[in-house]
Amino acid sequence: MQDLLAALKAAAEPTRLRLLALLEYNELTVSELTQILGQSQPRVSRHLKLMAEAGLVERFSEGTWAFYRVADNEMGRALTRSIVDLIVEEDPVLARDLERLEQVKTARAESAAAYFTDNAAIWDTIRSLYMPEAEVEKAVLDLLGGEPVGKLLDIGTGTGRMLSIFAGQIERGLGVDMNREMLAVARANLAQAQIQNCQVRQGDMYNLGLAADDFDVAVFHQVLHFAEEPAAAVHEAARVLRPDGRLLIVDFAPHTLEYLRTDHAHRRLGFCDDEVAGMCRAAGFGDVSIRHLVGGELTVTVWLAAKAGRRAVPLHIVGEKA
Repeated sequence: MQDLLAALKAAAEPTRLRLLALLEYNELTVSELTQILGQSQPRVSRHLKLMAEAGLVERFSEGTWAFYRVADNEMGRALTRSIVDLIVEEDPVLARDLERLEQVKTARAESAAAYFTDNAAIWDTIRSLYMPEAEVEKAVLDLLGGEPVGKLLDIGTGTGRMLSIFAGQIERGLGVDMNREMLAVARANLAQAQIQNCQVRQGDMYNLGLAADDFDVAVFHQVLHFAEEPAAAVHEAARVLRPDGRLLIVDFAPHTLEYLRTDHAHRRLGFCDDEVAGMCRAAGFGDVSIRHLVGGELTVTVWLAAKAGRRAVPLHIVGEKA
């Protein structure tokens, strides 16, 4: 009861109510919040600090940036949602705040689009070497069986595409990536698609900084070929998965396109099934399901590893290598 009273007291102030309403819609930096509210940074920071101490919001850093969002705990989410639901969108103060929020989101989207335009050739070149991404995504969804998922972790989220395709199937999703520019793209994509059950943050695949046994599914989508130590990344993913969790890996089968290493920073030229299965077994997984998706010069493989207590779906290989 004391925690609830402290949270209610922390929310009982006009500026803090406005902040809660904004953070219910989007995670935002202090600079963005001051821009929306038209108040000084010290004032806004003081309000955020009080609400963070009461468990209503939380702060996380990306380099020199600091983002705020609704706290990732049951009381914080439930109380904030209840309070925000009581504020009608026709309220003139909230309506003005939401209008300014849209301006902030538009600026983010324009910045992200510029970055993606500058780097699109990298992805377009590689995608032209294998079957359409839509077919890969369909195989990924099929392999998970279409069943509801509680919490999903997308490691190396990039543009946030995996979060987008799983958004309707999961309770909550978190994407982590080391690249701030890619995180800006992901945030813009999630906002444009109006996906509110997924968030992204800066994080290291070898040291996620997340609690153990907390996620139901973890995903590496075209990430491990960039990794210096893929086995260590798989081991860290296993740590944050619940005892019956699953790990989904999408990457290339072994190939000989050396220019992907020299021109596109690939550390590995694909993975064979036995290698991935070995990494998974060493990290505590049991059954591993495999699908090969053949199309073009590169074969995409999808591996689904299940922890103890859950059986993987039967092995199914799609297509034949030339």
